[in-house]
Amino acid sequence: MDGTDLMDRLRASLPQMAGIGAVVGFDLGEQGVWLVDARRMPPEFVDAETDADCLVRCSAENLMRILEGKLDPMLAYTLGKIKLKGSMGVAMKLVSAIG
Repeated sequence: MDGTDLMDRLRASLPQMAGIGAVVGFDLGEQGVWLVDARRMPPEFVDAETDADCLVRCSAENLMRILEGKLDPMLAYTLGKIKLKGSMGVAMKLVSAIG
């Protein structure tokens, strides 16, 4: 999977994250950590120096499947395909926004 495709798809999802009110990180292993500041209007990507309120660890493929609606985020969590660190409340808001 091309990282640019995933970045574009995640960028397209930024408006849906407007109500989260927190910084969300996506730890994609070799592709790095991408941070979204959803406290800002509109939400935007920020540098790695920002602390995430919630960090989602998953493969790039699984994140793309979630963003495309092909993988339910709650099922992915239950099956261990994604791991969370930080605020579970923020994670639930994220599920509502992009799931």
